[in-house]
Amino acid sequence: MSTAILTGQPVPGSSIEADLRSLGFDLRIAADAAEAETLLAEVPGDQRVALVDARFVGHMHALRLGLTDPRFPLAGIPGAVTAQPAGRQALTRAMARENSAGGGTTLVDSLADRILTALDADGTGVHRPELGSLVAAVPADPQARNEARQAVADVDDEAVRLKSAVKARDGFFTTYCISPYSRYIARWCARRGLTPNQVTTASLLTALIAAACAATGTRGGFVAAGVLLIASFVLDCTDGQLARYSLQYSTLGAWLDATFDRAKEYAYYAGLALGAARGGDDVWALALGAMVLQTCRHVVDFSFNEANHDATANTSPTAALSDKLDSVGWTVWVRRMIVLPIGERWAMIAVLTAVTTPRITFYALLIGCAFAATYTTAGRVLRSLTRKARRTDRAAGALADLADSGPLAQGFAEALKKPARRLPGFTAPVIALLGALAVALTAALTDFGGPWPVVAALGYALTSGLAIARPLKGALDWLVPPIFRAAEYGTVLVLAAKADLNGALPAAFGLVAAVAYHHYDTVYRIRGDAGAPPAWLVRSIGGHEGRTLLVTVLVALLTASQFKVALTALAVAVALVVLVESIRFWVGAHQGGAPAVHDEGETA
Repeated sequence: MSTAILTGQPVPGSSIEADLRSLGFDLRIAADAAEAETLLAEVPGDQRVALVDARFVGHMHALRLGLTDPRFPLAGIPGAVTAQPAGRQALTRAMARENSAGGGTTLVDSLADRILTALDADGTGVHRPELGSLVAAVPADPQARNEARQAVADVDDEAVRLKSAVKARDGFFTTYCISPYSRYIARWCARRGLTPNQVTTASLLTALIAAACAATGTRGGFVAAGVLLIASFVLDCTDGQLARYSLQYSTLGAWLDATFDRAKEYAYYAGLALGAARGGDDVWALALGAMVLQTCRHVVDFSFNEANHDATANTSPTAALSDKLDSVGWTVWVRRMIVLPIGERWAMIAVLTAVTTPRITFYALLIGCAFAATYTTAGRVLRSLTRKARRTDRAAGALADLADSGPLAQGFAEALKKPARRLPGFTAPVIALLGALAVALTAALTDFGGPWPVVAALGYALTSGLAIARPLKGALDWLVPPIFRAAEYGTVLVLAAKADLNGALPAAFGLVAAVAYHHYDTVYRIRGDAGAPPAWLVRSIGGHEGRTLLVTVLVALLTASQFKVALTALAVAVALVVLVESIRFWVGAHQGGAPAVHDEGETA
């Protein structure tokens, strides 16, 4: 329950009381500041409370934006201020100081506005939503009130609400082919009481049915799979638009939206591979390669963003050129399309599934993603080399968490701290890359069952430790986590392919999917300011270097058929550990009242 304290004298004909009740507020009336303070103290501390001037004139959606967004402890618009439990103490202090100072001595007449001024003076962060054409005002006289009411009548509140439900920055396909109608689906869902999490789950189920259709291996199944994949993407857009339309943000919802996107796409890859196998074509290596490439692309995005999240003096000529290009309208869309974001990528996959074969679909996907990865990574490398940024301890800590180093690499890092200090600042990604190439190429160039991949994996653990032996604050140190991902995933792919046994590559697909889930989960925890997964989890699943070494040892000790069984068991074990811990954490965070978030997500 939320409580709104209406302050001042009610105005005849005002709809403010009805508007607040429709937003879920229980109303209290206060004649003056002293009574408002008393009523504020009576509201339980675990509830949201709002102070609203009785003379308020404005759009319903302005009130909704200002008073009901769950992401901010304190928020306000002209004539109204609200506090969630986390912001109640600051609001109570500001109210007490306002009363002790005599209240009406300031230049601002509205009590709510005076409280907002006091909160600003305290340096307290108060969210003020961007209202745009929406009206929110406290008119001082009847003429001003009539003018404000006319301004409200001149703007279609619902049209603004629908428009704001669409993400401001999105891909071309999503912007022009999905959002023009998915926003109306979002409104339909809101009016029937559906939640974004329910729509997210519906999107996942639709994608899983699409994967099952693709797994039939028939032309009809492939056509149905393509249609259902697009339907799943429409629902994927709808859940975010529903969250923005109805301000239903949550920690759990942001996690579900982000992780389900990956689960849907990679499950569809598996469905295509199964369907191809039914037709006598083994494309599991292509499916696994597509998942590896797409995951590494995302890790490049995540690492680069975290490295520069709070960097100071964060400017570069390359970034300035990019901003200049964005000022030319058509270049914005071209640059968004060539990185093959999720809308364009899923549309391409859906169409090619329906009209061609899984092999052609994967070839197109690999070529498109490889070009996009080259383009984005090259641009970020140029930005990093040309900008003069000083990275913080927080950024270095986030990169260390994204590295996912286990006991072996951590032990080597501790032992090599002193020699690492004498190395040039740019060496961390170079050392990581040399170790990654050594283990992947050794696995590719030697026979299955030989000892050399084990030796290379031990060397990879050593170089991984040396790469992280000092804080990752160098210009290109954000490359270290994606290099580690490529080394681990690529080695598993190569060794499974070397086994040359039916079932080995699907087992490798399962293992990489489980580990990739763990890596995505790490990203979303960091983004939600929840910190990295617990150290025991990283230790229990070995870290990237430990898993790589274990797989090479299994290859050296087991036959191909035994290796397939062991790889399957490892995939199941890792999946169980990371899923149980992840679900425990996110459900606990949601139930424990963690700050609500909404991840707008990457277009990729």
